[in-house]
Amino acid sequence: MRFELTILGSGSALPTSLRNTTAQVLNVLERFFLIDCGEGCQLQLRKFSFSFLKINRIFISHMHGDHYFGLFGLLSTLNLMGRQQPLYIHGPAELNGILETVLGFKSEYWKYKVHVIPLNFENPAIIFEDKKIKVTSFPLRHSTPVCGFTFEEQPRPRKIDKSSILELNLTIKEINALKEGMDIERNGEIIENRLMTIDPPSPRKYAFMTDTLKCSSAIEIIKNADILYHEATYLHEDLALARKTCHSTAIQAAQIARDANVKKLLLGHYSSRYTDITVIEDEAKTVFSNSISVLDGEIYSVDY
Repeated sequence: MRFELTILGSGSALPTSLRNTTAQVLNVLERFFLIDCGEGCQLQLRKFSFSFLKINRIFISHMHGDHYFGLFGLLSTLNLMGRQQPLYIHGPAELNGILETVLGFKSEYWKYKVHVIPLNFENPAIIFEDKKIKVTSFPLRHSTPVCGFTFEEQPRPRKIDKSSILELNLTIKEINALKEGMDIERNGEIIENRLMTIDPPSPRKYAFMTDTLKCSSAIEIIKNADILYHEATYLHEDLALARKTCHSTAIQAAQIARDANVKKLLLGHYSSRYTDITVIEDEAKTVFSNSISVLDGEIYSVDY
């Protein structure tokens, strides 16, 4: 029952020999979501052994090249691989026209449908939901419209004590009622749910906050996340530069993590000026102890 994040790229606009531009894969119960798609993303997918064809939804936070230039190569490769099922891209509306201009994906040559679903940059919005997961977008503060995302498991049904099923010879209807949290009535007597069931695992939650000034309005949305990824492009000594370029410092990312009561903070999107990223982590830890500077290829899991 995996809930697992893989970092494909941890750098900012200028990639280095060790850090690709922003891209991540989140595996939720063997459903694979690609979050941002910087240049060279498809090479990172191959390097870290992901099946291209298992990715059915891509989330693009904003229209800066280090977050979407990798789409052109990836989508073209999928076509060459013979993909037939639709691909859904949640991103800025203008992405549709750019992809059509570069790739012509509405032509007969294209073997699969690409659907661009515009993001709402004004208010939080549920942008995808099924029985297993809910994805919410929310606006951040950058030099161009940008969204963060939360990926949250749907609540699981309550678990029934197996011995109770046998002892009371429960029917399927009664079992389903108990799983939904209801008491059941039998021959005028109430069988209390709390005596027959146990709480299910808490839904796991991942929050992604890329290019942004410090954005306190996001705190309530990302609250209690198991993992928060927050850009930390600069050290706090470069706060003036961070403000000028509409980015965050390591300390600001840690402050958001602390105030949102998240369990773990992942830091990334480092400026190429920093060759030693431990300084980013060390600075964040002065505010939020469970802070980690990520590297390309690292995997972070959330267990029940």
